[in-house]
Amino acid sequence: MVKLKYFLLSILLIACFAACKKDPTLVDDDSYDPLPQFKTDTTAIRAFIKTNNIDALKDNYGIFYKIIEPGTGSVIYNASTNITADYEGKLLNGTVFDSTKGTPISFVLGKVIAGWQVGIQKIQKGGKIRLIIPSYYCYGTAAPSSLVPANSILDFTITLTDVQ
Repeated sequence: MVKLKYFLLSILLIACFAACKKDPTLVDDDSYDPLPQFKTDTTAIRAFIKTNNIDALKDNYGIFYKIIEPGTGSVIYNASTNITADYEGKLLNGTVFDSTKGTPISFVLGKVIAGWQVGIQKIQKGGKIRLIIPSYYCYGTAAPSSLVPANSILDFTITLTDVQ
């Protein structure tokens, strides 16, 4: 009877350890290297800018931007800054995936994609900017909707209507 208990206990332990085995089809976040995708995105953005004759600059993060109107003010942005913006977001193929359609909406800066967190700080209230953002600063390997595939470069035109 004792041998049977040890045998069953051994089977249970083996089953527990087997259940903990990683699924080889899942991406291990520790092994993902975003650099190759970032380089691919940068090359695609440069080609897009050249083809469409867009006079854009590249900042230190690798985000391309064009300040259309700088706006006025001297807000020092932080993660809790409230912004109100009218915007349109497109993929590089021209597909519009999101738009406020002339009705600005409000956000907390720290809750938007990293590309916006960096780019919005380049303008003030009343300013308008175009941001062409590598996927790393958008949704990366995630597909947030059926309209935005994983590793999508996003092209936003943003008018900052209020900052608080």
